[in-house]
Amino acid sequence: MAMLIKGDEIDRLVARYCAMTGETNKSAAVRNALAAQIDALSGKERLVDRVAKIQRRAAGAGFVSTGEDLKPFFDEQWGEG
Repeated sequence: MAMLIKGDEIDRLVARYCAMTGETNKSAAVRNALAAQIDALSGKERLVDRVAKIQRRAAGAGFVSTGEDLKPFFDEQWGEG
């Protein structure tokens, strides 16, 4: 299915991309930019996975969360309490 994308800002962005990459075909420029962005996002570790990894390391080190609200403690440490 074909797409028609209109807008001065889109034209400026594509022109800038073409100037930076040497691409002369606007459709190829959009295709390449989207493919590169998808590749970059696909390789990025999700926040939930990063947090789980940190939690596993903490548990392995013997840290056990008590569920206690630590905000007052940290406020005091920063001189804000």
